[in-house]
Amino acid sequence: MHLKQKYSIFLMVLFVFTACKTTKTTFDTSANYSPEIIQQSEGLKIGIDNHELYMPLLAHKKVGVITNATGIIYRNHQPVHLVDFLVENEIQVTQIFAPEHGFRGTADAGEVVNDTLDIKTNLPIISLYGNNKKPKPEQLKDLDILVFDIQDVGVRFYTYISTLHLVMEACAEQQIPLIVLDRPNPNANIVDGPILEPEFKSFVGMHSVPILYGMTIGEYAKMIQGEGWLPNSLSCNLTIIPCKNYHRNIPNHLPIKPSPNLPNDKSINLYASLCLFEGTNVSVGRGTEVPFQVYGSPFLPETTFSFVPMPTLGAKDPLHKGKKCFGENLRTAENLHQLELKWLLYAYQNTADKSTFFNSFFTKLAGTKTLQTQIEQGFTEDEIRNSWNEALEKFKTIRQKYLLY
Repeated sequence: MHLKQKYSIFLMVLFVFTACKTTKTTFDTSANYSPEIIQQSEGLKIGIDNHELYMPLLAHKKVGVITNATGIIYRNHQPVHLVDFLVENEIQVTQIFAPEHGFRGTADAGEVVNDTLDIKTNLPIISLYGNNKKPKPEQLKDLDILVFDIQDVGVRFYTYISTLHLVMEACAEQQIPLIVLDRPNPNANIVDGPILEPEFKSFVGMHSVPILYGMTIGEYAKMIQGEGWLPNSLSCNLTIIPCKNYHRNIPNHLPIKPSPNLPNDKSINLYASLCLFEGTNVSVGRGTEVPFQVYGSPFLPETTFSFVPMPTLGAKDPLHKGKKCFGENLRTAENLHQLELKWLLYAYQNTADKSTFFNSFFTKLAGTKTLQTQIEQGFTEDEIRNSWNEALEKFKTIRQKYLLY
């Protein structure tokens, strides 16, 4: 490679890194995307942008699309939904499948999303949340191929990877090819937390991976396939459309909020650590303007910081609705590079009634009974972390085989 070529590549990488470091991310709380943010990393092309790779695979076929509000491609700096983009380019989309939070991404966490019609295209939308988490054979019988495009955040209990698994399983059973349009993971360089134990498998944790697994959703699909996690030795006809000019060590800001209660970079960074509170009597700020950026409870000691959860879009019946919660404001906390336990330990040690602190959901989120036991027995954070080390090292060896970037 000539010196001039090397210098050009260096300038491109430096530009992307500087833009990601210095550009402040802004999120419009009334919409799901901010088109100006996409301009900060002009060298980055996510899977959906590489349409020259996947459009030929869709031509003259009946296509099903698994996506939500994050499935956006930018044309002249304007957001266009993947479904609209495909239809405009004469791809025969016949079915939309929507995960948790729905096609437009406004449903509460855990809220049942009903089948409906897309207002713009009049295409049928089949919910993959609630009683129908896996596409049924009759829902796939007229399809030739499926496309999966959902923004993930790299956390085991964020249910989009469970939807991915069940879609892969259904495609394998019906011998339908699946294309996954890859997207950056804002936590792509963090591998941390307890490994899920098989007996605690659920929709908020289907595989033996840590809470933060450090992979893009395309890489994760490869791991599901490669590790034989599909039942009955099934194999999915899987194609990954990768990102270009993406490196997991470069900070990446999401231009679209991935779900209603993750409105900005700070909430996404704190999500893995604070979501463990969802298995306790402590609020993570659902029902406020700063979900997953604060925590608090009526049972914690009074402090100068408090909040009162009230019904909001995406949190219609929040925990401790109408009650004053005391805790901590984390909006100015330094960015995390690990699963943080100190807030969970503090809350347990200082709650007014330890017997009501944990609920049954905590074990599902943690993927093990051990973490709750360790907290109840007074283990230090270092002692808890050390208990994860051996399993994490084994996982990292497995993970390495499937990394694309």
